[in-house]
Amino acid sequence: MKIAYLPIDERPCNTTYVEMIVKSSHDVELFMPEPELLGYKKKAANTEGLWNWVKTAAGKVDTLILSIDMLIYGGLLPSRLHYLTEKESAVWMERLRSLRQEHPNLGIYASNLIMRTPKYSSSDEEPDYYEHWGRELFLRAYLLDKEQRENLTEDEAKQLSEIKDKLPQEHIEDYETRRAFNSNMNVQMLDLVKEGVLTFLSIPQDDSSEFGYTAIDQSAVVTKREQLRLYKNVQMYPGADEVGATLLARVYNDLKGQKPKIFPIWSSTLGPQLVPMYEDRPFAESLKAHILAAGCQLVDRAEDADLVLAYNTPGRAMQESWEQHAKDITYTSFRNMLTFVDQIKHFIDSGKNVIVADSAYANGGDAELITLLDEEGILDQLLSYKGWNTNCNTLGTTICQGALGADGIQKQIKENLIYHLFDDYFYQAEVRMKMNEDFLPQYGLNYFDLKDAADAVNEERDQRMLSRFNEVILNSFLAYEVENLKTFAPWNRMFECGLSFKLKERSESK
Repeated sequence: MKIAYLPIDERPCNTTYVEMIVKSSHDVELFMPEPELLGYKKKAANTEGLWNWVKTAAGKVDTLILSIDMLIYGGLLPSRLHYLTEKESAVWMERLRSLRQEHPNLGIYASNLIMRTPKYSSSDEEPDYYEHWGRELFLRAYLLDKEQRENLTEDEAKQLSEIKDKLPQEHIEDYETRRAFNSNMNVQMLDLVKEGVLTFLSIPQDDSSEFGYTAIDQSAVVTKREQLRLYKNVQMYPGADEVGATLLARVYNDLKGQKPKIFPIWSSTLGPQLVPMYEDRPFAESLKAHILAAGCQLVDRAEDADLVLAYNTPGRAMQESWEQHAKDITYTSFRNMLTFVDQIKHFIDSGKNVIVADSAYANGGDAELITLLDEEGILDQLLSYKGWNTNCNTLGTTICQGALGADGIQKQIKENLIYHLFDDYFYQAEVRMKMNEDFLPQYGLNYFDLKDAADAVNEERDQRMLSRFNEVILNSFLAYEVENLKTFAPWNRMFECGLSFKLKERSESK
């Protein structure tokens, strides 16, 4: 099957991750735009060039996977910075309608994010004024929304009054004008689904919250979806950077005419009911949403399952991955990891494909889980391991790997496992913050700006990550040796890294 994929931005999590999953499958040929078309961080992509690429690709493939954010705004960050008007909105709507007219039988699967509102002040991914007023912009909308839907406490009412007094009106107007455009585009995309222009629409929510701008925009989509009765073909849930993988899984399953059955096992009793950091609903609700969006089916008996999803969740309180040296006691008292890993081993030994969503911590994997899986010598027998950024980032990509790799290419699956151990655990949970503390200051750098010293950072990161991998992974991947690990900083900052390596069979090196 031939699939053309327009990612939400150019970072490895939206390009390389998807390409790696595809390489583990015998069935998929993936087409993507040349990197120079995709823009760079806040610099918008060449949207006219991308539109020409889409039109050309449409005549060569079975299905298109389109990021509306990339196509219209030029990427994820440009979607938060643009100055588009209704005139441009109308042009893009007609372009998409014309695409359907020219290719009546083409599958067109799209994603369109609900714009995020970070809770903190930083302009790294937002307008410049967010550096000083981001927290206040979030809180103002949060409190106004809560005031309308519930009641504010006395302290909250006082806080809202103080924010109203000091938050510059021009920042509110700029921010809300852009949000209004984006929200209108979200709603208009539902019209395209109703018309049959789009086959399926995914609307992830980046950094969502119970109250505020994101919740307000979500309500507009929910109302329109109910009016148009588009429950199945428009799905909305927390997430963002995994959306390309989620749509890839759905396209793959639709083209194969299948619905892989997934049976979940949980590392903690309370896990299904907990609400993870950066999201607005319990783990179990996101699980249901992502399985549906990926074209899979949730089952309640392991015997019926094509995939067993081992879902690693907190015990009761969730922390960032780099805080594991001082983890909350409920990571031990409210979980039994030996039982969890024993279950995983049982399913592997019985011939089941096991995929892991390592979501116990935010922004990185769980040392205890990885160590115990290695102690049993079964890390290399998993079909998928993911543990990066938010819970839904992890969940969506591991489900996709499960769908495409169930009868896949074994060496590529091993490479994918090792890649995510390097990235999701050794970098995100360990090396990233340690380097921020003990290495970056030597060069006068900070977490969000590596200036012209990226090469030095990359070399140090390579050494630390490979060293930790060799120290921790003692009983898995024994038939292979990792060589020539190289990392890079996609946006010249520490938050994410790209990486490559050679996986060599040990017999070859003798």
